[in-house]
Amino acid sequence: MASKLWASKAASYLKISVFHRGFATVLKDFKYCDSHEWVKVDGTSATVGITDHAQDHLGDVVYVELPQVGTTVTQGASFGAVESVKATSDVNSPVSGKVIEVNEELSNSPGLVNASPYEKGWMLKVEISNVDEVNSLMDSEKYSKFCEEEDASH
Repeated sequence: MASKLWASKAASYLKISVFHRGFATVLKDFKYCDSHEWVKVDGTSATVGITDHAQDHLGDVVYVELPQVGTTVTQGASFGAVESVKATSDVNSPVSGKVIEVNEELSNSPGLVNASPYEKGWMLKVEISNVDEVNSLMDSEKYSKFCEEEDASH
């Protein structure tokens, strides 16, 4: 850690640009929230989870709280929580609609959020009530830039 800090200060002094996080995966066909959730839309249904960037910052996930099937979720509002060894964070819905499925595997294996945030670690599926809401979300390029700027400010 000290060598990373020293390298950052040295790079700053020498006016060399350093890219700190090149390992978080951002998938092209997904949409993203500034609260670090992703959504994959398929017609009027959507699969939702937290991003690779988010799980990386949270650390080892030890518990995931999800809503029940049939619950209504609202874009930007919390639908559950993720507890890690570092913190507990709310998880917000990128779209409004009705929960049609939750990832039951996360109750026994919450670490799937870390190991496979975009595939096995998905959280819920929603029947979207307003497909136009997707247009307000970031594409992969904007989300990548957002993460870089957010990390640079910390």
